[in-house]
Amino acid sequence: MKVIEVRNLHKRYPDHVAVDDVSFEVAEGEIFGILGPNGAGKTTTVECVAGLRVPDSGTVRVAGLDPHTERDRLRHVLGAQLQSSALPEKIKVWEAMDLYASFYPQPADWQALLEQVGLAGKRDTRFGKLSGGQRQRLSVALALIGRPRVAVLDELTTGLDPQARRDTWELVEQVRDSGVTIVLVTHFMEEAERLCDRVALIDAGRVVAVDSPSGLIAQAGGGQRVRFRPSAPLDDALLLELPEVDEVGRSGGDVVVSGTGNLAHVVTLALAQHGIVPSDLRIERATLDDAFLALTGRKLS
Repeated sequence: MKVIEVRNLHKRYPDHVAVDDVSFEVAEGEIFGILGPNGAGKTTTVECVAGLRVPDSGTVRVAGLDPHTERDRLRHVLGAQLQSSALPEKIKVWEAMDLYASFYPQPADWQALLEQVGLAGKRDTRFGKLSGGQRQRLSVALALIGRPRVAVLDELTTGLDPQARRDTWELVEQVRDSGVTIVLVTHFMEEAERLCDRVALIDAGRVVAVDSPSGLIAQAGGGQRVRFRPSAPLDDALLLELPEVDEVGRSGGDVVVSGTGNLAHVVTLALAQHGIVPSDLRIERATLDDAFLALTGRKLS
């Protein structure tokens, strides 16, 4: 069942076109990623979805509602944590939760929400004293306090250290498992690959492609590479005759083998049969960054 429909969305600012004919759908219960470089139009797109900006043309529907003309009804369906969100430095965690709960006739139990996001022990801490990861967890809790069907999370892990980022990913998965559809805006390919059921790649205000992360990688011809340093001279023909191998290249003293299937296994087996030991062997899989490069001609990050 479709919970968000965006059709031919356009949004222009005085100095540039931010969103240029963007279309996509989000199914209920999925984590849908909007992935692209900074300045691609991701935030403007979700601000139109959240009713915070008025599109110049096109249509947006969230659970059948028009975000522009039905904003009062929309806030009972959609919660958002946006990149520009901020709270007063001196407000305490519990005060922020209590304030946001007052905006809804039937809010969630905010004390239970603090438990869910791991902030129960910080209820009396001022916002200014929270770490970056704790602030993001509070943002998620505030986005959920109205019991929304959809949560928009914009650049949720920007500025976080690797451990805080992974902790936040686990939280996002927990929120989805509770029945909330999530729209996740990010420029981190690893984040999109880990979390998203489907991804819209956006570049220069346009949707380049929409598919699952693995589907996008496959669309772009993404396979895998095995890189190693052979213990003895190696004839490329030895590997090129293997059905799984597409290409053999050299990088310094390394051999780089590109292909598909159980590539590492067949390569190491062939080498062993000829008495060659592959030292420093690494398996490199194609990523969303590779897909973005193939589809747009430039790197995502």
